[in-house]
Amino acid sequence: MMSLPQFHDNSSFFQPSVFLLIGIPGLEAMHRWISIPFSSMYTLALTGNCLILLAVKRTPSLHQPMYYFLSMLSLTDLGLTLCTLPTTLAVLWFDYRRIAFDACLTQMFFLHSFSVVESSVLLAMSFDRFVAISNPLRYASVLTNSVIGRIGMAIVTRATVSLFPVPFLLKRLNFCPGKVYLSHSFCFHADMMKRACADITVNILYGLYVVLSTAFVDSLLIAISYGLILHTVMGLASPQERIRALNTCVSHILAVLVFYIPGVGVSIIHRFGRHAPPIVHAVVAYVYLIVPPVLNPIIYSVKSKHIREALIKMLKKKDQS
Repeated sequence: MMSLPQFHDNSSFFQPSVFLLIGIPGLEAMHRWISIPFSSMYTLALTGNCLILLAVKRTPSLHQPMYYFLSMLSLTDLGLTLCTLPTTLAVLWFDYRRIAFDACLTQMFFLHSFSVVESSVLLAMSFDRFVAISNPLRYASVLTNSVIGRIGMAIVTRATVSLFPVPFLLKRLNFCPGKVYLSHSFCFHADMMKRACADITVNILYGLYVVLSTAFVDSLLIAISYGLILHTVMGLASPQERIRALNTCVSHILAVLVFYIPGVGVSIIHRFGRHAPPIVHAVVAYVYLIVPPVLNPIIYSVKSKHIREALIKMLKKKDQS
């Protein structure tokens, strides 16, 4: 039986030296079998996103704003995947549940930072589609390489600044000695702060501020972008032109849905699902963090002819060599 972790005691201030992670609540006996689909999904996510990055890098015809933003999305998906992979597979493969307090804070920071980055990249991609459809003649002059680089820097800065206070807000809390079991195989902000025996109002309010100022604002601006895109498309004379214009947006719309729908589910579960079974919390969180990195490369490979052709050409060259 796993012994409980030690605690740092400073008068009445307690902070656990480690937290204990869990896999799929109620299905611990099946973790070895459950690890097979999880390992497959992680492999697909890593392989698919690396292939997208290689295809864009090695194909000169893909050196365009749309595909640079797709590369940003793939890099972000790789980051999200690598954030959760070590601890999740450690729990499922080896039943290793311990994570040091500071390591948990670090994982939580990067996990939420990559989520904010992904939301921002999806917003940038909607702007790209709006410019391409509403003003195609100025597309290349508006979204130059330097502009795309500045957008990328702004996205990373926004995520870093938004999440930077969160570990320090958690670090100041007095934790309960007996509440060291987390609800997932990785560290979530909402999960960690609920283990404190202190007033967490500041943490709740700041967490809400981050969600509203990032994901909510981004989703609202994406919706506005598509409203403007639809208005532009409806003004096109030819039905064929309308269909062609909308087809360029299908991959991005699917990526938006794949990211935001599970994200909304996670927010609802953490705020209003106190009485929901633990397995529901776990499954929703896994869907939110693992499914988008798996599906995004598939979506773009299937729906984008240029990406598909570049991947096939690249793989053929590898076989021939």
